[in-house]
Amino acid sequence: MHTMQKTREFLKSIGLPGGDAYDLPTSEKRFEDGAQYRFEVPGIQGPKVMEALLEAMDQYGIALHRVTQTKGIMMLTDNEIMEMVRLAKEGQTDLILAIGPRATTDTSASVNTPEGVRMGYRLRGQEQVVRAVEDVKRAASFGCRSFLVYDEGCLWLLNEMRKAGEIPADCHFKVSAHAGHGNPCSAKLLELIGANSVNPVRDIQLQMLAAMRQAIDIPIDIHTENPKSTGGFIRHYEVPEMIRVAAPIYLKTGGSVAKTHSWDSTTDDAKQRAKQVSLVKRMIDTYYPDAVCSKKGSIR
Repeated sequence: MHTMQKTREFLKSIGLPGGDAYDLPTSEKRFEDGAQYRFEVPGIQGPKVMEALLEAMDQYGIALHRVTQTKGIMMLTDNEIMEMVRLAKEGQTDLILAIGPRATTDTSASVNTPEGVRMGYRLRGQEQVVRAVEDVKRAASFGCRSFLVYDEGCLWLLNEMRKAGEIPADCHFKVSAHAGHGNPCSAKLLELIGANSVNPVRDIQLQMLAAMRQAIDIPIDIHTENPKSTGGFIRHYEVPEMIRVAAPIYLKTGGSVAKTHSWDSTTDDAKQRAKQVSLVKRMIDTYYPDAVCSKKGSIR
């Protein structure tokens, strides 16, 4: 009789879990400041909306650790980038700008087909890779140091450039959920090629998330809610357990306000996203009051 035990034993021998962690073990890993979780708000596409978000978060009295733009650096003017960098510095939060070149802005027709859509936002051709790097260099020249990456090859290259001094050594790279990773082996690979945090698929289950945590040390970014275009599901009641089994974790919140990933949020949308963060914070305070959140200004 054949069993899967030999495969499971090999996985364990190389430091990976032998399967999904159905026992949901508590993660003992932490951010450098000793905290278990931080808040991230995505889909903030420009400075006016970012300013409204930061003001709303201050009114709720909740620390915001990341603001993520998703449409792409190439969609921002120099002045907009500089203003967002300034707001991040004043607001003591991390600004993450997305790499602009991607499959959906390329001339490829494939990505718009039912089969081709599975390529995600990955880059086609070396010219697109060069353009992606130029996007990062441009934003870095204005002081941005955190970037949303959609392509594994581009991530590897950016890490090599970071090590070689071609881009600032303190650049951080966050891998998007649009890259489609959802298992410990994939997460380990991303960590090895330079990821500073990884956003798994949006519907990853708790036992899968717990297994992923066993495989990597970098933070995991997890959607607590989603736009209608990616399912629209809201996972607020799961957040306390997400923190317990997957710390250190970024709680990516506010997506349910948008209709799509690159939704142009208004200032009113930004305020609604802040409200969503407050709702998640209430869940944590009620069901996992001992969970430790990073203080305002804890960015790296």
